[in-house]
Amino acid sequence: MLLEADDCQVVLIDYQRRLMPAIHEGERLLANALRLGRIARLMGVPVWGTEQNPAGLGGNDEQIRALCQRTMSKMHFSAVPDGLVEWLRPAPVAQSGNVRSLPKHLQRNARAAQTRNTVLICGCEAHVCVLQTALDLLDVDFDVWVVTDASGSRSDLSRDAAFDRLAAAGAELVTTEMVAFEWLRSAEHEQFKPVLQIIKN
Repeated sequence: MLLEADDCQVVLIDYQRRLMPAIHEGERLLANALRLGRIARLMGVPVWGTEQNPAGLGGNDEQIRALCQRTMSKMHFSAVPDGLVEWLRPAPVAQSGNVRSLPKHLQRNARAAQTRNTVLICGCEAHVCVLQTALDLLDVDFDVWVVTDASGSRSDLSRDAAFDRLAAAGAELVTTEMVAFEWLRSAEHEQFKPVLQIIKN
């Protein structure tokens, strides 16, 4: 199954100023997260952010923050208890008028029509906040894809253990370029050249 841009959302987890220097290959991960966020914005894919205990760890990198529609401050390691699902699945819009007079196919729950059920998740630390958020999203029936080259931990051992566990739980593991080219599908896509420029930089 290939990714469809119009079914996707991106969650960038905890790229925080005081945390990133301790993350294994942190600069490379941050660069890939920025690429992913910029490509998502070009493709019309919503981008959300989280910050773990920002009073202690500082806010997210400013470039990451600028790419996000909203950024959640959280204390739980998973973003789900702090309200992430409500962002990803907005409440249905109340229909006006006499709904019962509409044909059945127009009476569908607005949520079903609005939900983008595929969530691409990446961030720090892979074995804590990324892992717990991803597992919680799987539990509430999202399709979860973990962008591995934009996710890390203080040690590569912890990161790799997280990826193994996530794959076993049903998450798909991808890279930033895999996501970009699946969203595009063709060199004839109108955003192909701008996306390629982001990938090359």
